[in-house]
Amino acid sequence: MSGHSKWAQIKHKKVKEDAKRGRIFSRLSRAIMVAAKEGGGNPDLNPTLATAIQKAKDYNMPHENIERAIKRGTGELGEARFEHIIYEGYGPNGVAIMVHVLTDNRNRAAADMRSIFSRHQGNLGATGCVSWMFDKKGHILINKGEGIDEDELLTIAIEAGAEDMRAQNDHYEIITFPTDLISVRKTLEEHGITPDSAEITMLPKSTVKLNKEEAKKVLRLMDALEEHDDVQEIYANFDIPDEILEELTIGVK
Repeated sequence: MSGHSKWAQIKHKKVKEDAKRGRIFSRLSRAIMVAAKEGGGNPDLNPTLATAIQKAKDYNMPHENIERAIKRGTGELGEARFEHIIYEGYGPNGVAIMVHVLTDNRNRAAADMRSIFSRHQGNLGATGCVSWMFDKKGHILINKGEGIDEDELLTIAIEAGAEDMRAQNDHYEIITFPTDLISVRKTLEEHGITPDSAEITMLPKSTVKLNKEEAKKVLRLMDALEEHDDVQEIYANFDIPDEILEELTIGVK
């Protein structure tokens, strides 16, 4: 878990920087479009859409962009042709990786994913080859710098329906059932607690610990996947010691 939460925090900072340049908006729009297409345009009746909209708001995506994406998804502004595909495989040192993609060209996406894995000493596998190693959960990160009392936060989180809460070096992480993520977040905010991030994620059941050289190879693969326009989310079961991860991501503010 610690490896996942540390990477989640670093990734969140990276996405914040991308949001400043508008690079993240296309990815967020796709998620909203597909959620609206698959479950309807009313977020009160579509939890997946509600989560996608909240994530877009977290990154300061303009309201009109959100509304446009919903209408594209429901067909009011033309059909949204994106489809959701999950690719699974192994990276260097046997690290299990799941890649969630939203694409308008299935064949191109498959070829690109295979190429990226291959170039970075990985292998794209068959559907289901690694998904069994992960559990779908709600994941909330809260910065300790907010001065929140740990016992009070735990009480609020558990009473709101959270499964668990753990203290890491500089943040707390709260785990929820996917369906409870929005309500737990809302309760936290009602108590004046603003999460750094709150999202549906895939938590590894076990992890592969990496040394510095192994970590470099895995992070190069992760970065290459994240650079692809169709990629929405990447989940992996690596565990990199804090000091190594900090050193390798020192440029991330």
